[in-house]
Amino acid sequence: MAFSLSHCIEILERTPDTLNHMLTGLSQEWTHQNEGENTWNVFEVIGHLIHGEHTDWITRATLILSDAQDKTFAPFDRFAQLHLHQGKTLEMLLQEFREARMENLQTLKGWNLSESDLSKTGTHPVLGIVTLQQLMATWAVHDLNHLSQISRIMSKQYEQEVGPFHTFLGIYR
Repeated sequence: MAFSLSHCIEILERTPDTLNHMLTGLSQEWTHQNEGENTWNVFEVIGHLIHGEHTDWITRATLILSDAQDKTFAPFDRFAQLHLHQGKTLEMLLQEFREARMENLQTLKGWNLSESDLSKTGTHPVLGIVTLQQLMATWAVHDLNHLSQISRIMSKQYEQEVGPFHTFLGIYR
C-alpha cells in the first residue's frame, strides 16, 4: 500500500479506543505480568505510548517542519515509562494516552501537510536522515506493533494452560 497520511490517521485515531476496549476493567494478572526477564507488561507498554505522544512524534515532526538549522532529534528514552507512571492505574494511563493522542492528531491535521512537507527531513540520532513521511508511517506502524505486543504479552499468560492447542496458536511462535 502506498503511503497516505489519511491512512496513517485512520490507525492513529483508533488506537486509544482499541486499547480502551481491550484493557479497561481487566485484572492485574492480565495487565501487570510480562513475558519474562527484561520484557514489558501491558501497563508499561501504555506508559511507553504516552511518553511517545509527549516527546516523539509531534515533537520530531515540529522540528522537521521548522526553520531550525540543526534538525537532529533528541534521543528517545525507550524506558522512561518504567519510572514516570508509578502510582497510577491503567485506566488513568489509558485516559492520559487518549487525551495526548487527540491533541497530537488535532495538531497534525491542523498542519494541512503537503507532499513537499512530507519530503522534508530531520536527523534521527541512530538512523540518520529520515523524512516526515517516514516518521508518520512509523507512528502508525508503531501503534500496530504495540497492539500486537500487548496481545502477545496477554497470550503468554496462558501459554501453558492451552495445552496441546499451543500447536494451532501462531501467537506462540
